[in-house]
Amino acid sequence: MLPGGVRIKQVRQLPFHYAFRNLGRSRVRLAASLIGSALVVLLILASGGFVRGMQLTLTQDASLHENIMILGAGSEESVERSQIDAAVEGIAAASIRGIKERAGVVFASPEIHSALPVRESAHSERDLNAVVRGVRDVALLVHPEVEIVEGRFPTAGREEIMVGELVATRLGLSSARLATGTTLFFDGREWTIVGRFRASNTVMDAEIWMPLTDLQVATNRPASVSCVIVTLDEATFAAVDLFAKSRLDLELAALPEREYYSSIAAFYGPIRAMIIVTAVLIASGGILGGLNTMYAAFASRVREVGMLQALGFTRAAIVASLAEESVFVASCGSLIGACIGLIVLDGVAVRFSMGAFALVLDAPVMLPGDGGGLLVVLVGPMTPAVRCLRLPITEALRSF
Repeated sequence: MLPGGVRIKQVRQLPFHYAFRNLGRSRVRLAASLIGSALVVLLILASGGFVRGMQLTLTQDASLHENIMILGAGSEESVERSQIDAAVEGIAAASIRGIKERAGVVFASPEIHSALPVRESAHSERDLNAVVRGVRDVALLVHPEVEIVEGRFPTAGREEIMVGELVATRLGLSSARLATGTTLFFDGREWTIVGRFRASNTVMDAEIWMPLTDLQVATNRPASVSCVIVTLDEATFAAVDLFAKSRLDLELAALPEREYYSSIAAFYGPIRAMIIVTAVLIASGGILGGLNTMYAAFASRVREVGMLQALGFTRAAIVASLAEESVFVASCGSLIGACIGLIVLDGVAVRFSMGAFALVLDAPVMLPGDGGGLLVVLVGPMTPAVRCLRLPITEALRSF
């Protein structure tokens, strides 16, 4: 009481342990709330991981290295259509100063990129569309993302290949079918898999690599390659571009590797937009379903709300108690959904026309996923709570 006889009205708050103990009153309600928030998180993570995985696969990280592609003029949009003289590698290495070099090895990789039909065996009649890249061992320096995780680099002239981790997904085969020591059939011969490599978040992860000379024979182009990829050190793109434009006899064009894949990503922009819209619709459906679950879980508590009002607790105190209960359930459900997503969804391979990519559940994906779970259990109880609080106390106490 203040001087002058003025009384201060104190708002009675429900203790936190009341909200916490309420969770165990109805196991069905608790399970519905947990499952609802967890499913919403899983749906958002699956949709977001799909979009994120495709985006990272078609985006080159320029902070690691700067590669420049020298390919045929007019083939800047598709390296598979490009054909340049095999001698361009040596000419470029001698003409462009500032290409990266270590221990006398110039970082210039002549490569053939080709889409070839392969079969599981000579007796199989089903063609599998594979992306094959013919390279020399210098390609491992030019593409530091590539890490051989099993076996070794294939040797020229011995009908050997190595496969990326997502090749099995690209071909629609099991991972065990492409283990080291197994074979694939193409160009009328059996090719032995002698190595497996990883190139996470790149299109190379879904490619078959083989010696350049072997692929030249298989594609009947002994004097040409698709491109030469060089890694810059002190040189700039302008120097490589000047070399390409000055050699009119070779009909060359220069293009930063990250720009090449960015153009491919732009081509898939409408598809990615459609996927995003689909992801939003799926997530919205999950959120609405979760809201419906939460409404059903809290709508049956009309008598409880009426009793709390009869005991003198204000509407604000009751809403705060429901919010505490919801936040606790939301945190647990979102955590369960996030853990399941990381275990089950992260790294799951998906096929697309460029090869394959893996779902990526990183921070930009996890944040909206967990936010969706919190949104469900924060907004869900509010509608039935408002309905309960609007009823007269006598009517609320008589409800069943």
